[in-house]
Order: sequence, then C-alpha cells, then structure tokens
Amino acid sequence: MAVLAAIPMAFIPAFFFSWFIYWLDRYEKEPRWLLFATFFWGGFVAIIGTLIVATIFEVGFSFVLNDAYLEDIAGGSITAPLVEEFMKGLAVLMVFLMFRKEFDSVLDGVIYGGIAGLGFAATENVFYFLGQYDAAGWGGMFTNFALRVGVFAWGHPFYTAFTGLGFAIARTNRNILIKLIAPVIGYFLAVFAHSFHNTAVTFASGLGSIIFVILLEWSGWFIFLGFIFWLVFREQKLLKIHLIEEVQNGVISQSQYKTAVSFFQFGARMAALSSGTYRATNHFYQYLGELAHKKEQYKKFGDERGNAAIIEKLRANITSLAPRAKA
Repeated sequence: MAVLAAIPMAFIPAFFFSWFIYWLDRYEKEPRWLLFATFFWGGFVAIIGTLIVATIFEVGFSFVLNDAYLEDIAGGSITAPLVEEFMKGLAVLMVFLMFRKEFDSVLDGVIYGGIAGLGFAATENVFYFLGQYDAAGWGGMFTNFALRVGVFAWGHPFYTAFTGLGFAIARTNRNILIKLIAPVIGYFLAVFAHSFHNTAVTFASGLGSIIFVILLEWSGWFIFLGFIFWLVFREQKLLKIHLIEEVQNGVISQSQYKTAVSFFQFGARMAALSSGTYRATNHFYQYLGELAHKKEQYKKFGDERGNAAIIEKLRANITSLAPRAKA
C-alpha cells in the first residue's frame, strides 16, 4: 500500500510542475516526446547513475574520514550536488548534442534542465516517502510529502536549470570561449545551489533558522521565475521583429501576426476548437515560433545545419495552414 501511495504522490505533482514549465514556453514549444525523454532520463537514468557513482564516493569518504557524522555532511554537501547535477545535466547535454535543432533559445535550456530536475525529484521522492513510511508510518510519509513536494518542490528543477542555462548560452553565442566555459559555469552554479540547500537544511536548528532557509530559497526561485518571464518577453520581441516581414510579404495576415506575438492565444484556440481547425491552428502558431527562431539563428550563424532550407520549409507549411488558422 505504501508503494502504491508513494508513486502517485511523487509523480502526479512532478507532472503538474512539468506542465507549468511547458506552459511557460509560450511561443515555440519543445517537442513533448523530447521533454518526456528528458524527464525519463532525470527520473531513471540519472537516478541509477547517481546510485552507482555516489556509492563509490561514499566508500572513498568512509576510508578518508572514518567518521559517520562527517561522512553524512560530505555526502549531502559534496557528493549529492556534484553527482546528481552531473547526471541530470547529461540529459541537457544529450539534447544539446543530438537534437540541436530543438535547442533554439536560452529559454529552451532552462526548460530542458527544469524537466530533467523534476524527473529526478519524482523518483527520489518515492524513495524518501517509503523511507519515512518505514521510520514513522503514514504520518511520516505525509509530513515528508508536505516538505519535499510543498515546501522544497522547486529545488531540483531550479538547480539543473542553471546547467541548462549554461548550455543555452553556449548554443546562442559564436564566441568559442563562451561556448566552452558557459556549460561549466552553469554546472557549478547548479552544484553550488544544490550544496547550499543541503548544507543549510543540515545545519538549520530551530524554527527560525528553518523559516529563514525556506524564505531564502523561495526568494531565489521567484527571482528565477522573473528571469524566465523576462526570457519569454524577450522571445516575444524576437517574434515581433521576424514575423512582421511575413505580414509584409503576405504570408500571414495582420490579425494572425497579433495573435502570434500575444502572450495569450486563448481566443484564437477556442475559435479553432469550435470550428474544427484546432490542429491546423496549433501547428500554424508553432511553426511561426519556430520560423522566428530559425530566422534569428540564420542572422547570427548563417546557414548552420541547413537553416535556410528549414526556414523555407517552415514558410511553406505556414502558407498552407494560414487559410485555416484562426486569429
């Protein structure tokens, strides 16, 4: 019964938080299958890798320190951040290397990193819930649920978002030095944030200290959320610049342009749903977002990996869908 309860208690919130991150990607959504694969990597591959490597670290610390208390501190403040962020970050690296055409903006890196972190958190929470059930029964499990899913829910996606940010900066810059050091800096920022949390929770004593840690972490998360919204509005500006040419060339109408650059497209999608053209409308605005990003990449990097051909293919798809797309 505990296992049957622990799995949905861990995964249902993680799926909901993943949907929220997916929703934040307003203009050029990443493929859902690739996001699911990233979540799967974080939740299963990264967990297995962490268990193997962390065990090696623990044996090493046990040999060197020979003190159970110091070993616990080293495990939480050093081993867990270094190993877990590396394993989760591999998901972002795989997307960066193998699905480069889906890595179009800084926001994409944050999204892939956040999704990998949520996958890891979901599986990790199952283990924690079961551990608390063994130690303190249902009360212990539900208390742990309130802490890990309620209070510290955004920890793992927040940490790994820094790794994603580093790869995204590398992807969107031509400077070789930035391409090399940005992912490394992003990884170590993820490690630092993770280590800070683990260390602060370990040494926090008394209600006042715990509340201070919670307020500090939530402040950081809200600041990062503000940064994400800034990235979204930056993408909106990018669409405004690159899609106005499509209006001038008669590819899309003025009303379709206004909908494409709007933060909310609820009216157009409801109209499409009622008229039976939802699929066409959805693809139409997705293609417009992709077109704007590919035009920006062409502007920065030239015909990298066939950008010109991709632009023409997207424009052809948009032209064919435009008569049915609602605005």
